[in-house]
Amino acid sequence: VFLAALWPVTAVEVHTSKEVDAVNGTNLRLKCTFSSSSPISPQLSVTWNFQPEDLSSHEPVFYYLKEPYKLSAGRFKGRATWDGNIERHDVSIVIWNLQPTDNGTFTCQVKNPPDVDGTIGEVRLRVVQKVHFSEIHFLAVAIGSACVLMIIVVTVVIICRHHRKKQQEKTIEVADTEL
Repeated sequence: VFLAALWPVTAVEVHTSKEVDAVNGTNLRLKCTFSSSSPISPQLSVTWNFQPEDLSSHEPVFYYLKEPYKLSAGRFKGRATWDGNIERHDVSIVIWNLQPTDNGTFTCQVKNPPDVDGTIGEVRLRVVQKVHFSEIHFLAVAIGSACVLMIIVVTVVIICRHHRKKQQEKTIEVADTEL
């Protein structure tokens, strides 16, 4: 007991984004990195879980121990894939085909024996709807109209300057002929 009290405390620190927005139907890489006071252990494990917005029970998303394990059931079956690199302390995953029901908090926990305690990374995901065609159409028309208006203004300015230059040349010609 006395030696355990003198032994330095070891812990894993996990780092994630706090909040992420993504468009419905797209894929998203949930980045998670870690640091540990111990070298990377062959027993290193990574657990990704999900807490829906309605705060119902946690659901498994992904698990890694020596290799990535795919889920055999649940909402993320076939939709969560490994995108990490343990040697680079990266334990990220990709969620495919995001749905509004994926709104909630994803947690990333890393255990690197003997470092088994530490922070748990949390990412709050908000899935937003795609931009409707009418909104894109309106934006395209507005930008296109502004460009056409600028071209017209520039053309009018060039024509006016050209006309003024011709007027000045005629005035000079008339003045020269009078002399």
